[in-house]
Amino acid sequence: MTRTLISSGSSFEREIGYSRAVVQGDWVFVSGTTGFDYATMTIADDIETQTEQCLKNIEAALIQAGSGFQDVVRVTYVLPDAGQFPDCWPILRRCFGEVRPAAMMIAAGLADPRMRIEIEVTALKQGR
Repeated sequence: MTRTLISSGSSFEREIGYSRAVVQGDWVFVSGTTGFDYATMTIADDIETQTEQCLKNIEAALIQAGSGFQDVVRVTYVLPDAGQFPDCWPILRRCFGEVRPAAMMIAAGLADPRMRIEIEVTALKQGR
């Protein structure tokens, strides 16, 4: 079974030593992804914009893996402030509302105090 490593070009991947995603067979494991715009290494202040950027970053990794949101079977959300989670729901529903993957939300500190959300997904590529 072939193992493929996918990078977003984020300096975090190089500095910490991980891949944005790993493809193993039909499985795609996307690392916890934050709202940084990796092209500029900037991050918005608000959770809604960060959530949108998280999903753009995740979608880019899924596409590189030959997958997409329709293949997501598991999603984990990590927020420092659990009270902000409902603010994300309309944005998350656009990507996951029809797919309805297994999910959980954890309230925990993140690596950078500017980060408001981190999202990790697992996808299983469907026969097309």
